[in-house]
Amino acid sequence: ESFKALFTVATHCNKATFAPNQEEKPILTRDTFGDASESAIFKFTEKNGEVTGNGKPAGEQIVFQRSQYPIMVEIPFNSANKYQVSVHKRPEAPGYLLVMKGAPERIIARCNKMYKNGTVVDMTDADRQSFEDNNAELGKKGERVLGFCTLELDPQEYPEGYEFDTQPANFPLEDLCYVGLMAMIDPPRPAVPHAVEKCRSAGIKVIMVTGDQQPTAAAIAHKVNII
Repeated sequence: ESFKALFTVATHCNKATFAPNQEEKPILTRDTFGDASESAIFKFTEKNGEVTGNGKPAGEQIVFQRSQYPIMVEIPFNSANKYQVSVHKRPEAPGYLLVMKGAPERIIARCNKMYKNGTVVDMTDADRQSFEDNNAELGKKGERVLGFCTLELDPQEYPEGYEFDTQPANFPLEDLCYVGLMAMIDPPRPAVPHAVEKCRSAGIKVIMVTGDQQPTAAAIAHKVNII
């Protein structure tokens, strides 16, 4: 249940799709519409699409699953918030499902509960330290890390037909339930380290600008000889 919760958020907090006419190609080699991170997560969820249990053939499971959870409202990712959040109508029961993904430190700061062994429990200081350790370990490998969280909205407070709004948000953005991390490898191009060395030999100081968190940025900078 814990993995299914993470899988559900990764499925619905994502707009990447496959380019058309690729049915004969393996899922992981198909071209996509969407940025690199969303495309990687989309391929991961589609590759493991049997988790949805919707009976659709491979390559069609995730897009179909999204269609069963229509978006009611969305706050797109931006550099200030560093998260993306949307609320979806649930097909199997009355009410709505909130899903959020973003920079790990922004996600964990908005959570007070978590999935543990398939059950939602209060998050302890030890749990937060475990999160910090896992996030740092992934970042030190130079992997791009995203955090995921969710919340089933109370149907009494958010009944059928509730008018959601984002200015300001009239739905929860705090006290959410943490479901996990996903990490992706986004390696530098092979020519970059040599290019950095050539710049240095010419007296040019190289500065890296990135949206990645500090451990990831430091690991990548080390790989390309910036530090």
